[in-house]
Amino acid sequence: MRPKVPVIGFAHPLIPPAATAAELEPPPDIEFEVAAPPPPLVTNLTLPAKPHVVPPPAPEPVSAEKPPEPTLAPEVTTAEITAAKAETQHNLDLVEKNLTLAWGRKLNATQQDVVSKVRGFTENAREAMRSGDWVRAKNLSKKAEVLSEQLAASL
Repeated sequence: MRPKVPVIGFAHPLIPPAATAAELEPPPDIEFEVAAPPPPLVTNLTLPAKPHVVPPPAPEPVSAEKPPEPTLAPEVTTAEITAAKAETQHNLDLVEKNLTLAWGRKLNATQQDVVSKVRGFTENAREAMRSGDWVRAKNLSKKAEVLSEQLAASL
């Protein structure tokens, strides 16, 4: 069974009759005083004169020829160069031996990073050898050799 819904009618609101103009009282006169405007907040300040700055002198013309930059190289005796050559070659041989141990193996991310660093040091050492900087070549090859030993130990 359905409930019955009563029909609702809309009623119009009751509006009071409009008052005529004759029935209304005139509005009252309200007196008010106008206050004087406040004094200005900003005053005119005079700034001191800017100091006179002497411009820098014009630069001297640069000569077209620059002297070659000096290279700093340690004084190395012939015996020290021979020893550095031998040690560099020995270190690079050990690096190649240790890298062949890692060849074909599955390396983790850390081991791959070490291999990349070893190859970088090896390449830099060979470049130093080609330029005749045997002290630098020895130092770079030693770094490559130490890292390759750590890699071989981690395999």
